[in-house]
Amino acid sequence: MEVITAQQAVQKYVKSGATLAVEGFIGLMKPEELLIALRDRFLETGGPRDLTVVHCAGQGDGTSPGCGINRLALEGLVGRIIASHFAMAPDIQRLILEDKIAGYNLPQGVISHLYRDIAQGLPGNITHVGLETFVDPALEGGKLNEKARQAGDLVERITIGGKPFLLYRAFPIDVVFLRATSCDAKGNCSLEREPVSLEVTAMAQAARNSGGKVIVQVERLADAPLDPHQVKIPACLVDAVVVARPENHRMTNDFDFEPAFLGGGHHEAQEKQDAQAPLGVRQFIAQRAARELTPGAIVNLGIGMPEGISAAAAEMGISDLILTTESGTIGGFPASGGSFGAAAWPDCILSQPEQFDFYDGGGLDAAFLGLAQADRFGNVNVSKFGSKLAGCGGFINITQNARRVVFCGTFTSGGLKAEFHDGRLKIVQEGRIKKFVRDVEQITFSARRAAETGQDVLFITERATFRLIDGVMTLTELTPGADLERDVLALMEFPVRVCTNQPG
Repeated sequence: MEVITAQQAVQKYVKSGATLAVEGFIGLMKPEELLIALRDRFLETGGPRDLTVVHCAGQGDGTSPGCGINRLALEGLVGRIIASHFAMAPDIQRLILEDKIAGYNLPQGVISHLYRDIAQGLPGNITHVGLETFVDPALEGGKLNEKARQAGDLVERITIGGKPFLLYRAFPIDVVFLRATSCDAKGNCSLEREPVSLEVTAMAQAARNSGGKVIVQVERLADAPLDPHQVKIPACLVDAVVVARPENHRMTNDFDFEPAFLGGGHHEAQEKQDAQAPLGVRQFIAQRAARELTPGAIVNLGIGMPEGISAAAAEMGISDLILTTESGTIGGFPASGGSFGAAAWPDCILSQPEQFDFYDGGGLDAAFLGLAQADRFGNVNVSKFGSKLAGCGGFINITQNARRVVFCGTFTSGGLKAEFHDGRLKIVQEGRIKKFVRDVEQITFSARRAAETGQDVLFITERATFRLIDGVMTLTELTPGADLERDVLALMEFPVRVCTNQPG
């Protein structure tokens, strides 16, 4: 192990044509010092070139989109990208949509598990996750553009015991960019000031067993040996350590350091979350969704609209919930915004692969996710809309395997303005964009798969609630003040079964 600068690390270890895996989850665990050095080297020298970049969760910051993986959005630097989410990297989106780089979108949990499979020398990750969605080769195979279609398949449909599965093919990893808090004299690295651990161990093992190199960005060099219980990246896996500047090693996009994310007594994180609590339409949807919670349930709350559900549940006196995030937190209060993925006062922080083990096996009692677009069959799209490429993130893993799935969102978008007075809805301005369409542009959630597995599926909006009943989209509730024909049926591109006697 050597302690070197970020510039020395990228010059020595990152070669043209290499496969580079980068750790990070939205605003958490991003190795910004290394990403900046790689970007700067390319701008100065024109190399390295034609990298394959792999990252599990989305990385970036919607309010400052130049950070995270977006730093690598330079034509020539990246030739191919394999990732779960692109919404916070708009320049990467542009390169994919313009067919400048080959783009692949795979489920977050699959990539998380794939690192372990690569470390084991397996041919890939075999799972049911993704069947009958756009990552299934029967549909799109996760390929986002013509360059990817020409480059070839990463996903294969196979049959085991007469049942279909997907094989996500393994590939060697040449170098990984990781992040930790401390490094001792031997090269052991710990994460005591990081809000999550993600898959740092699996990534380091995958690179080492591929014959690749492991570079770790740290906050400090420790004077004494580290507690072995705290070490997540052992020295035997570490090739180089880079000490980051403080501004490139913030705990999250929102906080330099927040002790509540480590179980401390500070209240700023929860106060910030409360300050961002949704109002009006968002609050109504959150409160309606919270009514679907049951005591003792193990729950995942997605980013966006569902973020307000935990606050709504607390206000409504719904307790004994076990809130989790796909990044690995269990218990506490999931953070929002640029700190999404962390949790204030968590009970436990698992690795991300361990969390997805639990999710994929059906451990979630309920999941609450955003609703961007739904069709006549009940399929949902949150991943691609014309020139906008968000990606699936952990959505496919979570929605495909939770016992109950609740999609939350406004009925229309693009300028919708609505108010509630005395419990009655008033639509001040209708949204320009219909969300309930005849056919979704991309299938991120498969209604047919849900019917096969017997999932309970709901769609909650500010004016109506729908449920999949025997595979049919069925309107079961109408919000007081909403007109069934004018405000609901006339704005849907398909007929819907109506099973409610509630007056408008």
